[in-house]
Amino acid sequence: MAESKRSTGRLSTFRDSVKKLTERLSEGDLDPVRKNDEPMREVEKLRIQIQTMEDELRQLHQSRYQLEQAQKQNEKLTSTLQEAKAQIEALREEVDKLTAPPSTYAIFSSMNPDATANVYVSGRKMKVNVHPSIKTKELRKGQEVVLNEAFNVIESRGFDGQGEVVRLKDLLEGKRALVTLHFDEEKVADLGEPLLAERLSVGDHLLYDARSGYVIEKLPKSEAEELVLEEVPDVSYEHIGGLSKELEQVKDAVELPFLHPELFAEHKLSAPKGVLLYGPPGCGKTLIAKAVANSIAKKLEHLTGKEVRSFFLHVKGPELLNKYVGESERQVREVFKKAKERAADGNPVIVFFDEMDALFRTRGSGISSDIESTIVPQFLSEIDGVERLRNVIVIGASNRQDLIDPAVLRAGRLDVKIKISRPDMLAAREIFSKYVTPDLPFAAEELERHGGDRRALVDRMVGLTVEAMYAMSE
Repeated sequence: MAESKRSTGRLSTFRDSVKKLTERLSEGDLDPVRKNDEPMREVEKLRIQIQTMEDELRQLHQSRYQLEQAQKQNEKLTSTLQEAKAQIEALREEVDKLTAPPSTYAIFSSMNPDATANVYVSGRKMKVNVHPSIKTKELRKGQEVVLNEAFNVIESRGFDGQGEVVRLKDLLEGKRALVTLHFDEEKVADLGEPLLAERLSVGDHLLYDARSGYVIEKLPKSEAEELVLEEVPDVSYEHIGGLSKELEQVKDAVELPFLHPELFAEHKLSAPKGVLLYGPPGCGKTLIAKAVANSIAKKLEHLTGKEVRSFFLHVKGPELLNKYVGESERQVREVFKKAKERAADGNPVIVFFDEMDALFRTRGSGISSDIESTIVPQFLSEIDGVERLRNVIVIGASNRQDLIDPAVLRAGRLDVKIKISRPDMLAAREIFSKYVTPDLPFAAEELERHGGDRRALVDRMVGLTVEAMYAMSE
């Protein structure tokens, strides 16, 4: 730019000189000059210089334009090189990932005082270092972690959702559990962090990681839990009609040992272990068993002055049978194990076996597939076992008590047998009075016929119905 300015100044000076000479020649001055052609040559020389400088100036402008174009191309090239550099770096990262050695998954066990971690790698217990970016306080027992090629923990993961399904047999000290694998193989496993806050009971299905020996998840209900209902039904003795005598027998056999254990101890009497309710179907056997559990809880609550929860384990007899050898016996063991767990806290537990004749038939009778030859001894060993059934009462219901094995009904087992007969006319009236009450919406014509007295209408309807049911002729 400076060179261009100097050239422009020189050109202007030459132009002024040529202009002055031309004016002097035109005015007639300097006659010697006319006579001499030196000035003309000088002018011509100056003109040539001017022409040369104009050419140089054009070239200079052209060079400046070319320089500007080169600068633009240089900027484009710089931008292209930067993009290429970024792409090369991305490709280098991809290449590094593809050529990097594989990472190893492990199961976290515990931390050591020297800030190292104990992990399980394919069944091997290893002591490894932890990357500083890993928050060791957030690592949980049984959790997956990622190890690099140097076997250092570089990443924490969640809990693996795959593994073997095992069944809990017992809880051990030291946050351990005794579990049953396939083919009744037993193994001691450690409880993972998620299970430490869970309430576990015998028979629960757990997710077992064979690589580390941890059980890390509680799976949906087991078969025994599906067959056993723990909820206490909201049924009381007031809902039962026509069985006042039978209810008194049930109260004496079942409730007294729970409400007044000191009397039995004073008279050196053993409380009955079980009660058998037998009789025709549809006469209230199941309803009585439900009312017993509810009544015991309320009476104990009244005596102790604190809340008492009772458990009603309703075992569906036929569904407990299984075609595989040993499965039915195992489920019977789980039912009583569950009852003992619930009763360990002092809560009354009623184990109700519905359709008992389907489970505990007379051995050797040949009526069924002889499955009773193993399931009956299992039931007897649970009742008469070394571990006494405390706060547990067994109630059985059957339509055919003659098919039940005599060993089940002998003294010391289900020795209290209460027959639930069909209701007579008086009992039928009492049953109808539980359901046909004055607050029902009766027809207006019937109310007018009885003068608006709903109680009179109910008594008349119940009386006519009972008379028709027990009439000797059609």
